[in-house]
Amino acid sequence: MFELFLVLLAGVAAGALNAIVGGGTFVALPALVAFGMPPVTANAVSRVALVPGAVASAWVYRRELSPVGPTSTMALTAISVMGGGVGAGLLLVLPASSFDAALPWLLAFATAILAFGRHLSRALGSALGHSVRMSSPAVLIGQFFLAVYGGYFGGAVGIMMLALWSIGLGLDAAVSNPMRIAQLAAIYLSAAVLFLIASNALSAPLVLAAMLVGAVAGGFAGAHLARRLPTWLLRGVLLATAVITTVLYFLRG
Repeated sequence: MFELFLVLLAGVAAGALNAIVGGGTFVALPALVAFGMPPVTANAVSRVALVPGAVASAWVYRRELSPVGPTSTMALTAISVMGGGVGAGLLLVLPASSFDAALPWLLAFATAILAFGRHLSRALGSALGHSVRMSSPAVLIGQFFLAVYGGYFGGAVGIMMLALWSIGLGLDAAVSNPMRIAQLAAIYLSAAVLFLIASNALSAPLVLAAMLVGAVAGGFAGAHLARRLPTWLLRGVLLATAVITTVLYFLRG
């Protein structure tokens, strides 16, 4: 029973992190592995459990969603759903070793872009004589690959989304946070459907239920908290989380 309580707390923390800054997978997955689940099963269970929390956060932000550059929200969400399903399928059929080796470098790149993306975008715009603006097809292609990664593993996919939008469109990370949460929910939802059908994510229903309940509570509360944070503070927390996550993954590697 005490172990289930710890899983519940991990769900609360993961849901809140996803709502505020992203990175909830880095709490949920280790907690489930520590509970005794194989890593692939833990990955599937964490994705299923975090879906309701992500949806709850997206609901809180529903009136603050703004389009990502020239791309419609409907098109972006459809691509996220497709990519999340593809990534979940890859998790079920491919070994994770090669991707796991590349992950710290991907996170380092995403963190650097998150920190300097808007400055780089302005510098490129000055050099070119016009602002850097990704076209709608380019945004959708980038989102598809990020969604595949999100369905496959998901760690820091929200940070990577903000990095892409920052460098390609010059969008502010804090302003884009509501759309990040909405797209995270779309990716997790499609991946969770496949995991429920084709994996053994339901092999530990009590563990899944405990993390799910915690994630809903954390996601709802975290979204309300994030809305009250000043823009500069939210941006700073986003960047600090990205840096810490990257360092921990390099140390783990």
